[in-house]
Amino acid sequence: MSDFWSIFITVGTLGSIIFFAYVLIINRKTTNKPGETTGHVYDGIEELDNPLPAWWFWMYILLMVYGLGYLAYYPGLGNFKGLGNWTSKAELEADMDANEAKFAPLFARFREVPIEELHKDPDAMKMGQRLFATNCSVCHGSTATGAVGFPNLTDDSWLWGAKGADIEASIKHGRTAYMPGFGNVFNPEQISDISAYLLSVNGIKQDDQAVAKGRGAFGQVCFACHGDQAQGKPELGAPDLTDKVWLYGNSQAVLEQTISKGRQGIMPAFNDRLGEDKVHILAAYVYGLSQKK
Repeated sequence: MSDFWSIFITVGTLGSIIFFAYVLIINRKTTNKPGETTGHVYDGIEELDNPLPAWWFWMYILLMVYGLGYLAYYPGLGNFKGLGNWTSKAELEADMDANEAKFAPLFARFREVPIEELHKDPDAMKMGQRLFATNCSVCHGSTATGAVGFPNLTDDSWLWGAKGADIEASIKHGRTAYMPGFGNVFNPEQISDISAYLLSVNGIKQDDQAVAKGRGAFGQVCFACHGDQAQGKPELGAPDLTDKVWLYGNSQAVLEQTISKGRQGIMPAFNDRLGEDKVHILAAYVYGLSQKK
């Protein structure tokens, strides 16, 4: 916060308290004698001018004193941090640490169970579902079926491997997928032909001549990552291009854009945020999503 706004808030807050205290004090007494009216009468009702009740007056004075003490201890006056050095972040972290210590044994009891077995445990999967909803659903959706640019986790297509250890490694350490752009390697016609070839190997009818030329162009460069038969290489994170699973869409235009400009996707690491025990349970939950088919 800038110094101007800090001063503005501080002066405004303290000035308001002082002003209302002044108004309260000057209205505590009255110049009229008890029982005298102010001269205002309406419909037979006379307005008296009695002093403020003592209990009412001192209650507000104590509230103002309490407010000043609160503002002295807690941050509330611009950039002043307060004498107690309290922050919402520190309190949140303390609460999280307390909860972690409380519930850690519940997660730790599944630590040694292999993922291929753990996904069958109903209690573990309830925990995994909550972990997924909190940490993963924002990208992969509440049903884990993904979206454009975010993979479907319920099918049997896995970019980095389908074993439990592979999924756990992805969640723990994250992944970075990089498809370079080849707009400066292939001309537009070649890119169109390669797109036609990829569509054809997925059962989508294309011009035979374009497919033949696209197969040749694919074999010059693309095979290095995706293999001779375009079935991908999990060790490189290169997807299988024949399984009818399309992360960005299967239209001619989308494929041409991908080949020309490339793609880059990042899966963040969650080990520091969740810890190994929670990652293990979450990996079992994700593994189980594709085992239900």
